[in-house]
Amino acid sequence: MTGRKTSGYESSAALFIFDRDLEVILWNPGAEALTGIAAEDAVGRQCWEVIGGEDDEGAMVCHAGCSRARQLREGRSVPKDEFFARTATGRSRLSFETISAHSESGPRFLHLMREAPCKEVAPVAEARLGPPPNLTPRQREILGLIGGGQPVKVVAARLGLMETTVRNHVRLLLVALGAHSQLEAVARARSFGLI
Repeated sequence: MTGRKTSGYESSAALFIFDRDLEVILWNPGAEALTGIAAEDAVGRQCWEVIGGEDDEGAMVCHAGCSRARQLREGRSVPKDEFFARTATGRSRLSFETISAHSESGPRFLHLMREAPCKEVAPVAEARLGPPPNLTPRQREILGLIGGGQPVKVVAARLGLMETTVRNHVRLLLVALGAHSQLEAVARARSFGLI
């Protein structure tokens, strides 16, 4: 990964920089300290894969079609935001503030990260969810990949399956989890402790 920086940005703040294609090009020591994610595990990956942001209900806010990234690409500013982000030890509520910078090599977006005050989030009532569904090992495998933000095409390639087969598994997962979308299915699966 020549030309990519893993540290060296002189700041005690936790920050990372990504480019127009959402690829992390810098992950500083402050980001490593805050998240426990090493620079070599972040640089070169899509920012949404590294951060894995979710709102208070468990719905994904970081994904390939991120509206915040679209706004940044269009030259608009985005407000400071708080959500749960992936860390080496699980998930933490973090605050994100974004700064846009333009250079000869194109736009760069700098995310400042801080610990956010913990909000009281009402736990999903188990009675409302019912017992966890019985999933096949293949369904659990597909659910885990989708929960990690992988699109159906990538899941199919990774598992050596046809896309239609993966879509059928996803359809059955939606039914089993009582969900209307993949995002809702992932949120419910997390509530059940399945992923």
